[in-house]
Amino acid sequence: MNIFLILLSVIIMAGYYIMSSPSLRIIEHETEYSIEKADLRSIAECVASSQNAAMYAEDFIDDCVERFGIVSQYVCMNNSYNVISCDTESGKAPAYNFIITTSDPLPKEKYNNMLEILEKYYPDAGTFGIFLNSELMSAGAIARRSIPQKIINAAELTDGQLTYIMQYKIPEETIDYPVTDGYAIECPSGTMKTYRFGRWQCIEYNYKISCTGDTIWDESVMDCVEDETRKPLCSNNQTAVMIDNVWECVDPFSDKTCPDGMIARLNYTALEWECVEDPNTTKKVKKCDNIAKSARIGGGIGATLRVRSVSCTDCETPVVDEDSCETYCVPDPIKLEDPKCYAYSIEECTGPNRGIYFGFTQKSNIDTIPELENAIITLDKEHSQNRMFNCMDCGMGEIDTEQSIYPYTAVCK
Repeated sequence: MNIFLILLSVIIMAGYYIMSSPSLRIIEHETEYSIEKADLRSIAECVASSQNAAMYAEDFIDDCVERFGIVSQYVCMNNSYNVISCDTESGKAPAYNFIITTSDPLPKEKYNNMLEILEKYYPDAGTFGIFLNSELMSAGAIARRSIPQKIINAAELTDGQLTYIMQYKIPEETIDYPVTDGYAIECPSGTMKTYRFGRWQCIEYNYKISCTGDTIWDESVMDCVEDETRKPLCSNNQTAVMIDNVWECVDPFSDKTCPDGMIARLNYTALEWECVEDPNTTKKVKKCDNIAKSARIGGGIGATLRVRSVSCTDCETPVVDEDSCETYCVPDPIKLEDPKCYAYSIEECTGPNRGIYFGFTQKSNIDTIPELENAIITLDKEHSQNRMFNCMDCGMGEIDTEQSIYPYTAVCK
């Protein structure tokens, strides 16, 4: 009987030792860790798949969507970073478009394991991570990304959610133009018929390929110039000159004697020398030469005297229209260095998203500036009309270099 009890005790102690051995506990711990990692990876894969489906405007149908609370939504903003509708048919197309996919909040003790999964399987997805305290924690080179509060409110983001944010561009609607028979089109003079963008159109002549006579296109000046390779060798002391875009040999030495104040000039139409006024000695008569004289102060004793004048700021200079004799105030680029005209550093208002512009108040001032002949200047309350130089900051946008003319106007794309 005692032997039986001893054997039974030995068996019980051996079983207890085997069940509680360290090697078995390690195997059990690794199994639980692998199961947890597999569950977290399933959440990440479900979020990524839903995000990819939303990019192509498709529905991702899987049991994981409902099980992990996966939601994909679109958030759109205008140039002022205000949330607007993403429906382009209702008005102007949004300037910024985002696809945001989220899951149910994760427990805090699983944050590190989820970040390890993102680092291993999604190392290049910099906007795929855990949302926490207005930031997105990812496992790439950039550990955290700040998310604008307006996006957080629109998407109703919650701490602990596995979040995937991606910016995209709405494709423009394809327009199918009807194909017209080119023989039925008659183009006006100065234009030519060509087939562009799926239809026949009348466009201006391309002077780059239609230089007439003995001229050739010059890329440096963007114009037709004399083709020196076609210049003829003239005899009998003649010289090759360009007449009506064609090289011709003429006698450049004149034996014609002209009176004082006149010079000899070759009439290319008749190829004869004639006397004309010397432009170096002829004084140009201006219509408004007497403005200074007529502006003198005059009047009887005790009378109130008024002088016709135009008030220009320190940043402007007066310009007289010789035809109408009216005076206009136009910006003076030299005054850009004057602190009264621009109190800040010009170097700080440079780069792809900043530019100098002048605060115009009247369109008549703009029309007198040759550089702004074809420019579009906005005169509304959003643009400064202080008749000084200002700095246009486009924020996250860029300066439109084609529409902007330094230092008169700066236009954001």
